[in-house]
Amino acid sequence: MKLTMDILPPISFRRALRFSAYFIIAMLMLFMLTPSTSFAADINVTVDRNPVNLDESFQITFSATESPDGEPDFSALEQDFAILNQSQSSSSSWINGHSSKLIQWTVKVMAKQAGNLVIPVIKFGDDASPVDSVVVNEADAKKTINTGEELFMEVEASPEDPVIQSQVFYTLRLYTKVEIAQAKLTEPELADAVVEKLGDDSSYNTELNGVAYSVTERKYAIFPQKSGLLTIKPLVLTAEVLTSGRARFNSFFNSQMTTTKRVESKALTLNVKPVPAAFTGKHWLPAQQLELKQEWSGDVQQMKVGEPLTRTLTLFAKGTTVGLLPELNAASTNSQLKAYPDQPVLQEQKKSDGLIAFRAEKTALIPSQPGNYTLPAIEIPWFNTETQKMEMAKIPETTLTAVSAAGQPTTPPAAAIPAPKTPAANASVIADTHPQETNVWLWVSVFLAMGWIVTVIAFLSKRQQVKPVIDNKAPDVNMSACIKALKMACINNDASAAKQALLAWGRQQFDASNLGSVAEYCDARLRDEILHLNQVLYGKDSSKWQGKRLFQAFTENKARDKTLVSEDKTLEPLYRL
Repeated sequence: MKLTMDILPPISFRRALRFSAYFIIAMLMLFMLTPSTSFAADINVTVDRNPVNLDESFQITFSATESPDGEPDFSALEQDFAILNQSQSSSSSWINGHSSKLIQWTVKVMAKQAGNLVIPVIKFGDDASPVDSVVVNEADAKKTINTGEELFMEVEASPEDPVIQSQVFYTLRLYTKVEIAQAKLTEPELADAVVEKLGDDSSYNTELNGVAYSVTERKYAIFPQKSGLLTIKPLVLTAEVLTSGRARFNSFFNSQMTTTKRVESKALTLNVKPVPAAFTGKHWLPAQQLELKQEWSGDVQQMKVGEPLTRTLTLFAKGTTVGLLPELNAASTNSQLKAYPDQPVLQEQKKSDGLIAFRAEKTALIPSQPGNYTLPAIEIPWFNTETQKMEMAKIPETTLTAVSAAGQPTTPPAAAIPAPKTPAANASVIADTHPQETNVWLWVSVFLAMGWIVTVIAFLSKRQQVKPVIDNKAPDVNMSACIKALKMACINNDASAAKQALLAWGRQQFDASNLGSVAEYCDARLRDEILHLNQVLYGKDSSKWQGKRLFQAFTENKARDKTLVSEDKTLEPLYRL
């Protein structure tokens, strides 16, 4: 009974502990599987135009990627805005296994007063949108039109005195109080200029001299290519206007009557200024905003010899074309630091507030020897069209440190390090606290030491037995195996296997330990193919590599080696010495 009483409590305690563990795990899983309702939905606010004029309508859009807590209450907007109408839309998509959702509430409003008006917080149940603002300008007092005009156009250019190749905003507004069936509009025309349409057309309502109009607004970016006076020709609109008094609903036998109207805008003249004398850069680059930065694929202080490190330079410019962006990585590198640049990535985005240009350059840098390498500073002078001053975008001088591929160039060969000594040296310390663990490591160390000794003995015995064969035939057999492995890798387009075969061949042929070193001993064509293989492997795009060209270059390189050997037979005794 005593034995039973001594055993039961521990068993009960273990059962209780196990039950508690199961309960905690179950609660955690339940918590993870239960949808969380404590996180607020992220709601964004945008306006279709900013700034706007008084007595002009515009749209405020509230968007969310998940359903908010409740329906929106837009009554807070009525303090500074008149709500004309509102609508809601939603969309879902499934791309690459990931689903996305977008819900939008669009409110068409008109400001009640001029100024910097606040778009207040809008409640969506317990969720809420952030505060935003919109600039409302006073109505243009200079607009005096004949209220009898049903259709007319207005154009403006800003600035009217730009510097050469800088961005000029050209805005067209079409005012109408009639219904148009169809229309055709000419594009802006002027000599020696680049013209780009910006974004989509926007539509809103306004009131001029007490008359309500619907307005369609279109924006262009114009980049004049020479200085002097440049005239933008008038735009011409040809429209089919529905006549009044006719039925608005058509049928096959009853078509609506239309009249053709042709309206024309005024011509505008730009006074384009030449490059300012204060600009001292070699490459003229006007822009509203410019940003230059660099990124690295790894640690610049721990580059590996023979392995690539990718440098990515990006140049972002607002208010210019991509054709004006200069080359970023024009500096030459050290002969011991090979550079393999990719094709630059050039992009342009046409936003409603101007053109955005982007240039990215990637360069793989491969050191051939350990040491420090210094990359010179990169400086991009540019002209700020907002401040009318020259500025400098700069990346400072960068120093790279290359180490051997193993990371420890002074480490002796593995065979020179007695494996058992590491645990044996610490045996006394470990034994004080963990005697059982010490015994385990001691036996592991003895086992490894015995295996190492047996391996060395077997290797030496085998070497003694086959020594005459190695002197005559073994190199050819090993070389043949390397070539066969390379051939199969190239046939299968296996870049990784091709690398291993080339490294095995290079170690036997040249005592080279990396692809960069192997390439140095080959002719130009094979060298280029090996470096291309190395670049493909570093770029993580090895699935698209084709091995046919590499093996063809390897075969031709090997054939040339044999030709040279046969031609230089008279030097063979000297070579053996």
